Amino acid sequence: MKTFKRTLIYVFGFLLLFFACLFIWQPYLLKVLWYRTPDASTYKVFPQEVIHKSDSAFHFIRAERMRNDIDTLQVRDGSHQSIPFGEYFKKGKLNAFIVIRNDSILYEKYSEGYADTTLTTVFSGAKSMVSVLVGQALKDGKVQNLSQKVTDYIPELKANPAFKNITLKNLLDMKSGLEFKDAYGGIIKAFFSDEAKYYYTSDMKAELMKVKLVNKPGTVWKYKSIDPILLGWVIVRATGKTLAKYTEEKLWKKMGTEQDASWGLDQKNGLVNTASRFQVSAIDWAKVGRLYLNGGRYKENQIVPQDWVEQSIDIGKEVPASAKGWQKSAHHHLWWIPQTGEKGDFAAEGMLGQRLYVDAKTGTIIVQFAEHGAGDYPYRKISRYLAGLPFHYSRGN
Repeated sequence: MKTFKRTLIYVFGFLLLFFACLFIWQPYLLKVLWYRTPDASTYKVFPQEVIHKSDSAFHFIRAERMRNDIDTLQVRDGSHQSIPFGEYFKKGKLNAFIVIRNDSILYEKYSEGYADTTLTTVFSGAKSMVSVLVGQALKDGKVQNLSQKVTDYIPELKANPAFKNITLKNLLDMKSGLEFKDAYGGIIKAFFSDEAKYYYTSDMKAELMKVKLVNKPGTVWKYKSIDPILLGWVIVRATGKTLAKYTEEKLWKKMGTEQDASWGLDQKNGLVNTASRFQVSAIDWAKVGRLYLNGGRYKENQIVPQDWVEQSIDIGKEVPASAKGWQKSAHHHLWWIPQTGEKGDFAAEGMLGQRLYVDAKTGTIIVQFAEHGAGDYPYRKISRYLAGLPFHYSRGN
């Protein structure tokens, strides 16, 4: 019995020493252990840069009677099972779902504690915001062209040879060639993933200085956080403004927003996590979609260059580097562009079911905030249904 107790003490002592060394070596792992998979409010533990709302708000028209038939519309979940949308809402633990067509809100539904004005993080939807701001920086001449190297704007990266030949276009295409370990493959892999590292670290600059190059820039597409984080850093350097201030001046104040938004930093006065920490209300997230639906215009003002909008949401003859889901969505300019069936819709997407979907064919904007989402891609079916157009899921899916 004494031997058994002694063994337990040794094992406990070893584990204690192991974890102490682990957290001293990589302090961010303590946050990973404590918070695990972040939820829509985890951003609150990080410093924020506030983006102030417009002085004059634009308001969508609320229909006198909501389209309650959406609740009974059959859509598919992540298991390819056909279920009523009302059940889809519950199954995915959706917090907000707004459907807007031709500037009229036809359907909206919220979970307890949520409204169209509730500030929520959109996770990787932030990447699409970075794309918008890159277009603004090009318009302003702060960024000359996408062929420039990232080291032209962040010269300290020259200390790491991995960045030597990486262009802004490589970053926008997610073809930087930089090493990035995703979170798929089990709990242990997720714990030590770069996904977790860049979300929870308090010093992204230090982590970027250590990253390795594993592919020639411009040759291999890989979905990762590093590339949009670097683009956000470039925008700050190029404009001489904080990312929040630049977003506010060039976008948020000009498009009729109703609520303040925010960017989350890794530390006070640190680097903005432009890969996954943009906070916005559902109603203003819809206005980002409206801006792109209208070719970058708000009222009589061209806010985002029309040619930038067009090249961002249409991949043209470019061969898609990705094909997600039955809709075969390609990742292009940090937006998701479905390639199956009729073209014209596009989306900003974040984990746990955060979505901004726009269907130009029907003038429809859909915003979804969720705790984990129910899967699949019901947005196109909903938009076509409301427009009285036929819709069929692709064969074999």
